[in-house]
Amino acid sequence: MASHYAGPGVGSKSMQLDARICDRARRARDPRFDGTFFIAVLSTGIYCRPICPSPTARNENVRYFRSAAEAAAAGFRACLRCRPEAVPGTPRWNGTASTVRRALRLIEEGALAEEGVTSLARRLGVSARQLHRLFTSHLGASAMAVANTWRCNFARQLLHDTDLPMSAVALASGFRTVRRFNDAIRTVYGRTPSEIRRRSAVPARTARDEHVLHLPYRPPYDWPSMVAFLEARAIPGVEEVTANAYRRTFREGGRTGIVEVAHDERTRSLVAHVRSAEPAALLAIVSRLRALFDLAADPSTLVRQFRADPILGPLVARRPGLRVPGTWDPFEAWVRAALGEGLSGSASSAGALTERFGETLPRREGALTMVFPSAEALSAESGDGRGSGCGAALSALCEAAAAGLLTAAESDEKAAARLAHSAGLGNAAVGYALWRASREPDAFPSNDPALLAAAPEGARSAAALTALAERWRPWRAYAAVHLWRAAAERASAPRRKAAG
Repeated sequence: MASHYAGPGVGSKSMQLDARICDRARRARDPRFDGTFFIAVLSTGIYCRPICPSPTARNENVRYFRSAAEAAAAGFRACLRCRPEAVPGTPRWNGTASTVRRALRLIEEGALAEEGVTSLARRLGVSARQLHRLFTSHLGASAMAVANTWRCNFARQLLHDTDLPMSAVALASGFRTVRRFNDAIRTVYGRTPSEIRRRSAVPARTARDEHVLHLPYRPPYDWPSMVAFLEARAIPGVEEVTANAYRRTFREGGRTGIVEVAHDERTRSLVAHVRSAEPAALLAIVSRLRALFDLAADPSTLVRQFRADPILGPLVARRPGLRVPGTWDPFEAWVRAALGEGLSGSASSAGALTERFGETLPRREGALTMVFPSAEALSAESGDGRGSGCGAALSALCEAAAAGLLTAAESDEKAAARLAHSAGLGNAAVGYALWRASREPDAFPSNDPALLAAAPEGARSAAALTALAERWRPWRAYAAVHLWRAAAERASAPRRKAAG
């Protein structure tokens, strides 16, 4: 029996992977394909990443799958050597429908741990049957199978990276009972949670209430550009960038805490130190960090896409690891945009809002003193939501967040237009909010003044820039960050020369 590819193409629309390409990639252990497909071996019943160091299987014993969930649903167990759960997230631009992308985000945040597929489908505005068809078509597995794989993978990470008790690991990874947790891990990995932990070198915690998690990415990763962007827009009291790390406050799972993220180039990962968080909140925190630092991006795909472009080609060659800065929370991004923050704006207004309506940390941690106000807190503190401290736009955003409309607006242009109209937001504010909050690789803030200023000659109007950007689809978000970064470097060059 010859090796074959189980399902339609994966990866970008411009390059469909077939069995021949998969065979070549696995034999070369090419890291560029890590996460774009998974290898299952019939003789062992195990599935692996393309970079797995295990001996190369014979062609007749190999099958290929689009996702870990699809391989697991076919009855294969995850490899304990290459750790499929440690692969960076599947790129968001792999052709999945917007409904599936929204569903995946909710699943990553633990949606199916507390509700069934019917409730999830209702939140997405489709029937449970339609959601099942979409998942089967785009991912090769049902929503529940994807959720179970995600939970098991996250549990494996906690077993590997932390010394949490088994009951806490089960709860944190979305299992309602320890028994279900044990059964699922044994089915997926062929070993008990205790056996997996015994094979792992769990690092000692530096503080009693601290958890250390490794978040992998596909190299290269332009960490200096990412932290420079975040530093220029850090909300006073909420965020800060030190010499080597990004730090911020948060409220998750009913508790306030602090997360500090540093870059570890050796392990190709970001290392997150999470303090004062309940274990049950770790799943949501990791999902937020992956969005904030754009850890699902595949740089090799972007290089192939832009290499021949006369405008973007030189920029991508200079910074191939540039990512789109995301946000900790979509509501926070929308509020900051409504307050006037853009690609060239500061976070002073967001700092003033936080000072008035935010939650004070129980204990000051350097420059970190406050937690950004939630929609509930902002709405409650501002009375009817239309006082001088909030304004009509922020009131509308609070109402939209309470109704769950922000998530829909991130991937639905009509929903975004309705939200913008109700909040009275201009095109520039909406474009910036979606660019940072949507996780959409094709989001493009064409009306942002800083992006227009960074555009090439002849394309410095929104209409002209939008027309030019058609050739950059479906990765216009990355085109935007490359244009902005190049303009920022040109602007800072005279200052660096004067300082030198």
